[in-house]
Amino acid sequence: MSKDTDKKVRVRFAPSPTGGLHLGGVRTVLFNYLFAKSQGGDLILRIEDTDQTRFVPGAEEYIVDCLHWCGLVPDESPQKGGDYGPYRQSERKERYRQYAEQLVLDGFAYYAFDTPEELDEQRKLVPNFRYSHENRDRLKNSLNLPVDEVDALLKAGVPHVVRIKMPVGETVGFTDMIRGFVSFDTSLVDDKVLLKADGMPTYHLAVVVDDYQMKITHAFRGEEWLPSAPVHVLLWEYLGWRSVMPEWAHLPLILKPDGNGKLSKRDGDRLGFPVYAMNWTDPKTGELTKGFRELGFLPEAFVNLLALLGWNDGSEQEIFSLQELIDRFSIQRISKAGAKFDFEKAKWFNHEWIKRSDLSELAPYLREVLAKHDVLDVKDGYLEQVLSLVKERMTLLPDFWEQAGFFFKAPTTYDIESIKKKWSTEKTDFFIDIISKMEGLEPWRSEELEHFYKLAIQASGLKMGELMLPFRIMLVGGKFGPHVFDIAALLGKEESIARMKRGLEAILA
Repeated sequence: MSKDTDKKVRVRFAPSPTGGLHLGGVRTVLFNYLFAKSQGGDLILRIEDTDQTRFVPGAEEYIVDCLHWCGLVPDESPQKGGDYGPYRQSERKERYRQYAEQLVLDGFAYYAFDTPEELDEQRKLVPNFRYSHENRDRLKNSLNLPVDEVDALLKAGVPHVVRIKMPVGETVGFTDMIRGFVSFDTSLVDDKVLLKADGMPTYHLAVVVDDYQMKITHAFRGEEWLPSAPVHVLLWEYLGWRSVMPEWAHLPLILKPDGNGKLSKRDGDRLGFPVYAMNWTDPKTGELTKGFRELGFLPEAFVNLLALLGWNDGSEQEIFSLQELIDRFSIQRISKAGAKFDFEKAKWFNHEWIKRSDLSELAPYLREVLAKHDVLDVKDGYLEQVLSLVKERMTLLPDFWEQAGFFFKAPTTYDIESIKKKWSTEKTDFFIDIISKMEGLEPWRSEELEHFYKLAIQASGLKMGELMLPFRIMLVGGKFGPHVFDIAALLGKEESIARMKRGLEAILA
């Protein structure tokens, strides 16, 4: 229930199934979700598929998968059902015409019979042409055609649209939950199409009818929709529903890293980072657009970073679980200004979440990484030990292989160049001797190994630094990895000695 009324909060996320889900779209559903759950309310997923020319097969399923990956599961949806369905606008088609017809009957809308070709001609003749009070009396519509001619055109099934008749010289306003009172001069707004020639509603009519019928109490959407607000406010009024119009919040944009304009897919392609939640393959072109999930982001980190793009709880805290975000969320803390997207900061969030996660949370992802390298059937105990050594070094989930792949597969190449120039027969003798002595070393633990190895170096008269790096390269193949004695301890005696022998052979080859 809402904290300030006895009416249950109902919010909706209403995407169009036209392609990948931009991180701005995910943030919109996130803020909807956080507000609803903080108020004990429900989130509704409504698919706005009225524009059949832009419909893309598979896009709806992709959107649902994205929301489930993020943990933002709707309470009502096309998949789950509910008391206010159908939840696809294409399945609600017959509901819209009656309202469009009523608006015409009441004088708030009109039929327009202009053909696409006639409108194109107008655009050529008139710079910045818009269908509005400035020219509607000269165009082909029911406002200036004789009534009998309009009736004849309708009976003959001549293609037409229904347009709202925007009033002239009025001020339309509403109180935005983020921006305060916002007002518009109706003379500056064109007569938007409400019902298309194919009988499908446009966004303007559908969003009002659906929000009314689904009892939506609060609506969050991007600030790019603000110019459409006067049309929607008038529709709520003209249809007699103004008293139950949802409260609106127009969210700030997510901006390019330099702050200069809205972040787009092209920016991500240009700068080398994803802007979609998950991989999306365009079924028409086959083009793959990479997503945060496949790059190696944890869903908790993705949600966390999005929440802080335009919102904060007033503290210095940056790492929030979804439940913490629900508990702390308030609309008053959403900024009016756009938020710059910083990919390095996004990776920092993921690094922090990896560090905070235990094996039970990370194991499914790590096993996916291992499977890509044909490593299967790894025991949980061993995986947990490996993870404990490398997770501080991981920023993205695939980093697990880069940081720890040698724990599962012995190196096949060695960074010989790092040590070859300073190699000597004394070093060869040292490794032959220590490999032999290691055969009898017990217990095989990190601390004992380190003590044993360093005593051997001291006894040899050689320098510590010159013998630590070759040892590491023999075990892992290069100059990387956690503490070398931790590596040897986890690999075990047999495997470590076998690798040292092969590494020495590679150096001497």
